[in-house]
Amino acid sequence: MGIFKHMLDTTLSGMVEAGALELTYPGGLKKRYGQKLAKPVKARITSKSWLRRIVFDPELALGEAYMQNGLRIKNDNIYDFMDLLWANLRSSKKRVAAVPELTRRALRRLAQFNPASRAQKNAAHHYDIGNDFYELFLDDDLQYSCAYYTNRNDTLEHAQAAKCDLIARKLAVKPGQSVLEIGCGWGGLGIFLAQSTGAQVKGITLAKEQLCTARQRVDALGLSGQIDFELEDYRASKGKYDRIVSVGMFEHVGVPHYQTYFDQIAKLLNDDGVALVHTIGRTDTKGITNPWIAKYIFPGGYIPSLSEILPHIERAGLMVTDVEVLRLHYAETLREWRRRFLLHKDEVAQKYGDAFVRMWNFYLASSELSFRHGLHNVFQIQLTKRQDAVPLTRDYLLSVPPTNSAIQPLTTTALAKIQRS
Repeated sequence: MGIFKHMLDTTLSGMVEAGALELTYPGGLKKRYGQKLAKPVKARITSKSWLRRIVFDPELALGEAYMQNGLRIKNDNIYDFMDLLWANLRSSKKRVAAVPELTRRALRRLAQFNPASRAQKNAAHHYDIGNDFYELFLDDDLQYSCAYYTNRNDTLEHAQAAKCDLIARKLAVKPGQSVLEIGCGWGGLGIFLAQSTGAQVKGITLAKEQLCTARQRVDALGLSGQIDFELEDYRASKGKYDRIVSVGMFEHVGVPHYQTYFDQIAKLLNDDGVALVHTIGRTDTKGITNPWIAKYIFPGGYIPSLSEILPHIERAGLMVTDVEVLRLHYAETLREWRRRFLLHKDEVAQKYGDAFVRMWNFYLASSELSFRHGLHNVFQIQLTKRQDAVPLTRDYLLSVPPTNSAIQPLTTTALAKIQRS
């Protein structure tokens, strides 16, 4: 057995205790790890080169190997393979950081340095893939963040609408108030807030394709006098707002810019205003972004712990008036996204290639499992400048705000029909 086979064999022998893995090494050697009576997940490393890369830098190379067929899973069952790894990694006490990981930790702040020009480039990398791609697996309203499942049998559409409703209640928006949405996506939340509360909404994004669709939706719904979507970095925003909301954007801010971000919220928020920051969070202490995610999915991104966020809020002169932790809601959201994505994998492969399909399958499966195994959750943090800016008790979160029965999601597919008619 060569040195890299021996190294991986030793690691897996000490790590895999729950479930079972049958791994075929380059050259044909098969080794089984884990419980003797468990049905094994079967995988094969296809070359010595991939074996060496996986041993040297598993956090980066494992995803790359799967993308490029250097790692093959029986029946392409990447979910069960990653589930097995997550279960054992979370319980293992013998994990030793590889040299590349130690280097990444040392360069952590540099990797998350996101000035305006770099932030826009990072946003385009992920969000400007093509609106038609995201329509294949998102809900009809193109909500690309954690849904809110009041029941696990909820449809994705219902859960995303419930998320928007929950946010509207936490903001306690009143008719005519001004709302700034930092990271407006395809415009779904902004449109919901305008239609359901009568607020004046400004949404900003760095993704050009998202902005185009968001503006088309506003025009088609006749809301151009009530909603304004702009291509704008949050650091360039000016004015004062009664409400500020940011959903799924804080993950892209970068640790070196946290104080700037919350200082800007404090500067833009009226004295009696309310802000809500909705972000994925880690359940342990500060860490680093998975290198595969940083390279292929979210360059410049980082998922913070609550302890990393709160000091910057305090220094900005803002008060935390409510924190809710959504635990398995994103796991359910990602499960449904992945199910819908795989229904269209042949279509995606024709346009983007097989490696792209495997990349997204790996991303969606591993992301779901990070929530299922408790590494990540979602924080909704309500912020104010005054103690009396929100009601005395949380009862207002239980009451349903006024809604408009005419609210209809409007995707680019629906827009195309309108434009043809």
